[in-house]
Amino acid sequence: MKALLVIDVQNAIVEFRDFHRELNRIESIIKDFKENEEPVIFIRNLDDEETSPFNKELPSSELHCSLKEYADIVIEKKTPSAFFQTELSDKLEQLGVEHLFITGFNTEFCCQFTAIAAYDRGYKVTFIEDATGTVNDEATYEMKGLDVRDFVGTALHWSNVIEVLDQEEYVEEYKVSKVSKV
Repeated sequence: MKALLVIDVQNAIVEFRDFHRELNRIESIIKDFKENEEPVIFIRNLDDEETSPFNKELPSSELHCSLKEYADIVIEKKTPSAFFQTELSDKLEQLGVEHLFITGFNTEFCCQFTAIAAYDRGYKVTFIEDATGTVNDEATYEMKGLDVRDFVGTALHWSNVIEVLDQEEYVEEYKVSKVSKV
């Protein structure tokens, strides 16, 4: 069984800049999974620091309203990996998941760490590069011309163990409606 992880689509990140395209891509993939009755699992980053935008008590830590309605399952985490000291592994085992699709924020942290951790736990992993986003850019890393998503996608692709697709490739490869399954 396949499952979709929607990582850290929270107000503190989504409201940082215009992520309209990324949110539309994520929503399209969510709808595909929902249509095929496959699990969609939201991951929510939380922090105990009072001043952190991810403090559980603050509205900035909430799932963003654009996708919140799709969140049937929410796993809370405190590190970049959605697997570290969370209920994610148990939930995936209960659901019989063997293949994880990764979307969300921030590409080079939580999405990448979770993809690698999933592979390390024996899952087939598909990283949908253009359905991830980041608040960081070339200035953050002092690397002129850096495209963070492309860099992470390329590194994961070169691993030869994590499949990296853009949304269009995902649709070509995996989108199969219930009607065509019959």
